[in-house]
Amino acid sequence: MINTRQITKAMKMVSAAKLRRAQERALAARPYAQMLTNVLKSLVARAEIYDPETGEPKHPLLAQREEKTVLLIVVTGDKGLAGAFNANINKAAVRFLEAKAGKNIDIEAIGRKGRDFLRRRYPVSKVLTRSLAESEERLDPEPERAERAGTIQITGEHVGILNKVDFTQAQALAESVIERYKREEIDSVYVVFNEFKSVIAQRLIVEQVLPIEQIGERAVRLTEELTPEEKKRAQEAAISAGVGMRGEREEQKSRIGEQVDYIYEQTPTELFRSLLPKYVEVQVFRALMESVAAEHAARMTAMDSATNNASDMIESLTLAMNRARQAKITKEIIEIVSGAAAM
Repeated sequence: MINTRQITKAMKMVSAAKLRRAQERALAARPYAQMLTNVLKSLVARAEIYDPETGEPKHPLLAQREEKTVLLIVVTGDKGLAGAFNANINKAAVRFLEAKAGKNIDIEAIGRKGRDFLRRRYPVSKVLTRSLAESEERLDPEPERAERAGTIQITGEHVGILNKVDFTQAQALAESVIERYKREEIDSVYVVFNEFKSVIAQRLIVEQVLPIEQIGERAVRLTEELTPEEKKRAQEAAISAGVGMRGEREEQKSRIGEQVDYIYEQTPTELFRSLLPKYVEVQVFRALMESVAAEHAARMTAMDSATNNASDMIESLTLAMNRARQAKITKEIIEIVSGAAAM
């Protein structure tokens, strides 16, 4: 039990160190994302989204269609020992699938825990999208459409990419999703992940990525926050590990570019063609970064609870052992005294 306590305490400190780095990376990526959003907002305010003659959107990612085939990106961790972190994400994914009953749903599983959970319940597509961890090659422009393995099927598995999140990985995933949306293989894209704000401010959300309804406005379809008891445990774990309760400039939103009067050389169609895919790529990358930070926070809290439970059990077992030893010694003394008195 003492060895177990040492292991859980070490894992807690490791998660605390990784959490600090994950926070820094997430904060460093926010200015670019906010600037891109500001530029797109300015463009939308100045240009028509739809062609006045044909009525068609100037970019396929802005097209609104009836939901017949849905793509769900499930972001979980590759490792366990993080409390209910992975289980909650899997439950949210199942609730989403139940809410979309009757529609064709493709699943992109990011993380080993989500992949294993979903594989036990749903079939794998006959043409499984190659994992980003194995290849960064782009999909063929006109791939063969295979027969569906089921109403709900797994079309992609991405294991190991969360160990060190790189923008090129998120970009490759986003590009494959965009190509499928342009070919009208899918009609909408959702991502379920654990959003990280601070150690005690996390929430599980299902967010719509495509179609883009309104630039800069998040389309959250489901949300579930930590309970007061979970927040209290997370706060205690953060204090003992020396991790700040709030990330630096947690709710900071860059104001740069909001009031800038941009002069565009390209036509709106060219700008949409260039910027909208980047906007989707940033959304996917943000989901991965948020999930990594939230996983480390959850593991730090779980290991802190495990360490405290191990300490309580050690104290309880030590007390029980001392009482048993004392009772044995007392019995031996009574037997010696009784024997001496009998003589």
